[in-house]
Amino acid sequence: MPELANRLKTVKVSASAAMTDKARELRDAGVKIVGLSSGEPDFPTPPHAIEAAHRAALAGDTKYPAQPGTVALRTAVQRKFKRENNLDYALDEILIANGGKQIIFNALFATCNPGDEVVIPAPGWITYADIVLLAEATPVAVPCPENNQFKLRPTDLDAAITPRTKWLILNFPNNPTGAACTRDEMCAIADVMLKYPDVWILTDDIYEHLTYDGFEFCTIAEVEPRLKNRVVTVNGASKAYAMTGWRVGYCGGPKDLIAAMNNVHGQATGGICTLSQAAAVAVLDGPQEFLKERADIYRDRRDLVVKLLNQIPGITCHKPEGAFYVFPNIAGCIGKTTKGGRRLDTDADFISALLEEQHVAAVPGGAYGMSPYFRISYATDTESLKEGCRRIANFCESLR
Repeated sequence: MPELANRLKTVKVSASAAMTDKARELRDAGVKIVGLSSGEPDFPTPPHAIEAAHRAALAGDTKYPAQPGTVALRTAVQRKFKRENNLDYALDEILIANGGKQIIFNALFATCNPGDEVVIPAPGWITYADIVLLAEATPVAVPCPENNQFKLRPTDLDAAITPRTKWLILNFPNNPTGAACTRDEMCAIADVMLKYPDVWILTDDIYEHLTYDGFEFCTIAEVEPRLKNRVVTVNGASKAYAMTGWRVGYCGGPKDLIAAMNNVHGQATGGICTLSQAAAVAVLDGPQEFLKERADIYRDRRDLVVKLLNQIPGITCHKPEGAFYVFPNIAGCIGKTTKGGRRLDTDADFISALLEEQHVAAVPGGAYGMSPYFRISYATDTESLKEGCRRIANFCESLR
């Protein structure tokens, strides 16, 4: 059999996707799984988005779309950036793609060469490092420890940047920790980046609308306008609007870079589904009040899960400011043996045994670059969260 490309040798299947698939297989086999691994909202897509897509289909809007996105959607994104982030982008500084992931892919493939480095705060979303590797660059992880609320310390960022650094990737509120940066904390990161004019910055703001307890979201190009000409501000419809399957991501950035990203985009896929774009226009320009209502529900779920996890022996759980994840510390469980006789040497062992013995699906922290932790998504119903935490408690209480 002919060989596969070398670039795939260092890229792993996403741990969260793998765990979600495993949970689905077990569920299909009749096992009662509590799935806490998927970062997917359990809310329905807003009705006005579905109606807009339906109208577009009936009107015949089913042909090849403009590659960078329809004028209608880029204009809606333009309004969104101005309204919510105080950022002004021309239409040729905006790109629409098949989810935020493809925006990131386009940006890195348009800019990275072998030997380049991309600085990524850790723990961080699994896919960042894998896209960097596919682009033949080198991911450089910068630890964001729990004793700093999983946030990026400016001194650590400064130390990580070298003459080979091409990008800094930011994601606050963060996957997997839920950590978010205050304006002062973002200003401190911006002050570091002002020292390095040859480094691009990509900020993944997909959890922008999921912050709690009065926390105010900010994004780096807004906080420090002098950086705007080398920042790509990424967002999408998936998390806030519960539109994961519609595959709509968008960004604003410098005109020449957006043109290069659009070139990559055209070779990879081309313009995205016209009906999805019509739906995205509807949610970006439509009523926004329900976002706060849903965020309040997520907040209550967060509070419940943090409370229940902190009652379990061997687990401590930091309360995050945003997103819909918690990242519990399981140092107190490592080195012990499960009721089924399995020794837990790593967080991966913990998660594997938890699925096998208690049928709870979560994701090991090592997949995100920090151990011994694991990630729970609370983007699911309250009863499932209660049952999942009950099973985790049973699992931990039986460790010897």
